[in-house]
Amino acid sequence: MTTQVTKGIKISVKTNFEGTFFKNYKMHYAFGYTITIENRSKDSVQLTSRHWRIYDSLNDVETLDGEGVIGKKPVIKPGESHTYNSGCLLTSPIGAMKGHYNMINFSSTENFRVYIPTFKFSAPFALN
Repeated sequence: MTTQVTKGIKISVKTNFEGTFFKNYKMHYAFGYTITIENRSKDSVQLTSRHWRIYDSLNDVETLDGEGVIGKKPVIKPGESHTYNSGCLLTSPIGAMKGHYNMINFSSTENFRVYIPTFKFSAPFALN
């Protein structure tokens, strides 16, 4: 598990290899990840958007931006957490992701970033 804390918001990430399949005549490697966002601060916060950098060992870096996470903009009260599952397709058996969430603090109305630590993807057969 990979973790990082920014301004009292703890991000924990677990990854898993889901399998391989062909798409558009190319082999693809499917990875899943579970992210838990834990509010250890004294203020309620809301996740408004996300920014990802996806590293595929055989391709260029891909950048993705979007609102919320999996269709939600969760409000996380002090001491509470929000967990979600998502996935990533790579054209190689090794890669990584990192990024940040844009959030708002309801007490101070401050917009701030919460950094998502780099987490790695590797198919079990790719590492010796």
